[in-house]
Amino acid sequence: MTRVRISSGSSFEKLCSYSRAVVHGDWVYVSGTTGFDYAKMSISDDLAEQTEQCFRNIESALVQAGSKMADLVRIVIYLGDPADFETVAPIVGKWCAECRPANTTVVARFIDPKIKIEIETTAIIQRVEGE
Repeated sequence: MTRVRISSGSSFEKLCSYSRAVVHGDWVYVSGTTGFDYAKMSISDDLAEQTEQCFRNIESALVQAGSKMADLVRIVIYLGDPADFETVAPIVGKWCAECRPANTTVVARFIDPKIKIEIETTAIIQRVEGE
């Protein structure tokens, strides 16, 4: 079975020896993804903007893998503060309305104090018959 690694170009991937996403067969595993804008290597102080950027980063990795947000089957959300759930929940709902993946939300400490949220996902590539 072929294994394909997807990179965002983030310096963190090289430092920690990981891939933004890994495609294995029909499955796409997207690493924990923060609200960093990898093109600018910056992060907003605003939780809602970090959450939106997480999903834009995840969507980019999925597209590179031949998948899409509608193909998500699992999502794990890590929050720095349980009170942040009220802000994050409607944004997750917007991005996941079509696929309604299995979801786990955890409160965790982050290595970088600027990070307020991290999201990891699993998706399945929907193949067109005959591919």
